[in-house]
Amino acid sequence: MKRTNTFRQMKNIAIVLIAALSIVGCKGKAEKQAEEDEEIITRYIADHNLDAIETGSGLYVVIENEGSGLNPTIYDEVSVFYKGYLTDQSVFDQTDTVPATFPLNAVIEGWQQGIPYFKPGGNGILLIPSALGYGDSEAGSIPANSVLIFDVELVDVN
Repeated sequence: MKRTNTFRQMKNIAIVLIAALSIVGCKGKAEKQAEEDEEIITRYIADHNLDAIETGSGLYVVIENEGSGLNPTIYDEVSVFYKGYLTDQSVFDQTDTVPATFPLNAVIEGWQQGIPYFKPGGNGILLIPSALGYGDSEAGSIPANSVLIFDVELVDVN
């Protein structure tokens, strides 16, 4: 009986250790990706001579025109003209003559954090690390672990 209990305990300890190592491995991978994204974004900022604000989450915001009125909150619906592209300038999505309107809490985290830096009429650039975009998943023509760049103009807040 003792031998069986000892075996079970050792087996349980092994399972816990494997799970812990898996978590540490994933965390290390996420941290490494965050470092790579940070390097890509800061190089892009330098190469394009941008004056960007670091938000602390990995997101960088370039405010070309702040706009006027009230900044949106996560609970607002916003109307936005935008162009989304990768660091190689390949465009993956954009509005044309009509702004896109959506609840701010229904979009990627980079937009949730970045759009509130603007007021209606404001415009600028969001430089979004992969963790605040689509992470390690592909999304249409956007490869996994991609830094996303958006030229945005906040038209209205509802």
